[in-house]
Amino acid sequence: MATTSVTPAELKGRKLGRVLTKMGIVTREQVHEALAVQKTRKVKIGQLLVEMGYCTQKDVDAALAGQAGMEYLDLSSVDLPQEVVEALPAESVQAYQVVPIEYDEQGRKLKIAMKSPDNFRAVDDLRLLMGFNVTAAVADPDVIDQMIQKYYSKSESVADLMGELASNEKFATLQNRGQSIDLDEVLEAASDNQVVKLLNLVLLQAIKDKASDIHFEPFENEFKMRYRIDGVLYEMVPPPKHLGPAITSRIKVMANLDIAERRLPQDGRIELMVGGNPVDLRVAVLPTLFGESVVMRVLDRGNVELDLDRIGFREDDLVKFRGLIGKPNGIVIVTGPTGSGKTTTLYAALAELNDIETKILTAEDPVEYDIDGLCQCQVNEDVGLTFARALRSFLRQDPDVILVGEIRDLETAQIAVQASLTGHLVLSTLHTNDAPSSIVRLVDLGMEPFLLTATIEGIVAQRLVRTICPRCKEEYEPSEEELMELALRPEDVRGRTFFRGRGCDNCHNSGYKGRMAIFEIMVMDDTMREMVMNEASTAALREHAIRRGMRTLRESGLLAIYEGQTTIDEVVRETIIDE
Repeated sequence: MATTSVTPAELKGRKLGRVLTKMGIVTREQVHEALAVQKTRKVKIGQLLVEMGYCTQKDVDAALAGQAGMEYLDLSSVDLPQEVVEALPAESVQAYQVVPIEYDEQGRKLKIAMKSPDNFRAVDDLRLLMGFNVTAAVADPDVIDQMIQKYYSKSESVADLMGELASNEKFATLQNRGQSIDLDEVLEAASDNQVVKLLNLVLLQAIKDKASDIHFEPFENEFKMRYRIDGVLYEMVPPPKHLGPAITSRIKVMANLDIAERRLPQDGRIELMVGGNPVDLRVAVLPTLFGESVVMRVLDRGNVELDLDRIGFREDDLVKFRGLIGKPNGIVIVTGPTGSGKTTTLYAALAELNDIETKILTAEDPVEYDIDGLCQCQVNEDVGLTFARALRSFLRQDPDVILVGEIRDLETAQIAVQASLTGHLVLSTLHTNDAPSSIVRLVDLGMEPFLLTATIEGIVAQRLVRTICPRCKEEYEPSEEELMELALRPEDVRGRTFFRGRGCDNCHNSGYKGRMAIFEIMVMDDTMREMVMNEASTAALREHAIRRGMRTLRESGLLAIYEGQTTIDEVVRETIIDE
């Protein structure tokens, strides 16, 4: 719909649906339809209208600005004069995530653009601490990020810093020292201003690019830095090899680890604030042949959707999954390889179950996200606090729902079964290839089949596939070889459209941006329980589940391909052919 011109004063304080209507973006009927849906789902009206296709997220942002009495500006083609840029120091711009767009020096009048109308702190601080007469407007967060990068990013790049560090004689003595390293020298190198600056730049770049892991790896003749984006590793410009000990030691100092210990693995955690968002870095240090390898797992809490409606379930799968977690007792297992999004799915389930009437306890290794309303317990095997021991204590804490981070051994599996039999809902993860093979894995651990049939309610297998970059998405005709990899013939896909990413700056020329989950949900029924009792094979269980309506991982992937969300290569890489 075409928007109508209304002033922020006319919109201020009104309900969001009314604001969108007055702006001419949606109709009253569409708002009423969304309100009817809202009665059954605890979702904001703006989000619902976007999901229903009646408006875009940009429309909702503009309406939220109007609701707060602010203008919504399009700054995509705006160039800032130098005197406006200099009105605020770079530190303030980075800290408050705002950009000045107009400045009157005589009257100390400053107009700023910010990402959200809720950023009251920026307005108050600039007014009280810096004496500005501030007017605030709202603009597209991506455009503001680009403007901050353009006008306020530090001129020093990772490559520049590496050049300076390479020629710095102070670090030359660290080269080829192996295990016999001088602790005082390393401490001095780790606290060197240039090393600190280099590591900060690397971390900021990785977080900005939405990397999930950052790898620092020592080899015989080089020290590599790589980060993983959407499941794929990319190499950064490598620093000189002799800087490895200084960078590793700096990370260990930040994570409160013992920098003198270079023979044993260590684990730690770093907490940062980046662009106003809390970011946790889980640090794992591993001694290798040529030094210590460090991997940092990035947990950006501001970037995680802990909402079952938004993690990728199809409507029928969502109904099945809600049915499973809505049961008063039983075991629900989420399975898949490391990094397939299992923990996010379980957290989203707990977020939905989390209310004042439900006591939820979790045993995790490690606790990835702290959530209000959940009692979360960090497993620590060094002091004897195993999953099994934590679970035993949980049963004396009167819980309703228990999350076990992972079923690793028979003892944990047995206590999970006991918890389920005594009236608790138990959620857990397992490492298997698909849903039906989880039964065989549990039997292999030593579980009695009759206990599994009495407790397991359902098993969810999942994978993450990369989604096509929206900026360079294009139609194409897949070759017969590609279709054969999906066990399809050209006549099977006649009339269907296939897409791929051409590759652009937005997606590092990969053609992909972001990831989505595909699911396989196996709900236990009486026939399947009987089959488990009779020790039926994985293939027989899979065949029965498919007959009862289970959509396999490969079928879920095919649907995502047909809908233009992902590519044939991704689905072939992450799933196996259904037998």
